Amino acid sequence: MDERELQWDDYIERDAKEFITLPEGDYDFTIEKFERARSKGGGKLPPCNMAIVYFTVKNPHGEDVSVKENYVLHTSMEWKLSELFRGVGQKQENERVQMNWGMLPGATGRCKLKIEEYKKDNETRTINRIDRLYPKESRKFEPGKF
Repeated sequence: MDERELQWDDYIERDAKEFITLPEGDYDFTIEKFERARSKGGGKLPPCNMAIVYFTVKNPHGEDVSVKENYVLHTSMEWKLSELFRGVGQKQENERVQMNWGMLPGATGRCKLKIEEYKKDNETRTINRIDRLYPKESRKFEPGKF
């Protein structure tokens, strides 16, 4: 079925998809997109720039799962930003690099998922969150090797 805009008097039939929570563990991911946003601040963090990164986590037993993570652009959260860019091979350990947000969509890597519980409408629900991104070694050019 082709996706299209609906008219006010169109017929509808598709129901909501079942929300999938994957078991905790290690999974491959692809970054679908990111959005520039602003955090409201809280705790020790003032309001500041924030990236909302959308990961598609590969489910080996069925439909892939979407996971959204916030990355606050503050020096106290620099470790998490480094983990993101190391996780997609754009940064090496102890390397100083300029964050290249435009290269994130389509980037791949491996992550560890955890399960988080939250309450909504007096109901306990679970979601997947990224516990950590594993460093991805970037491929360096070596003559004669492909």
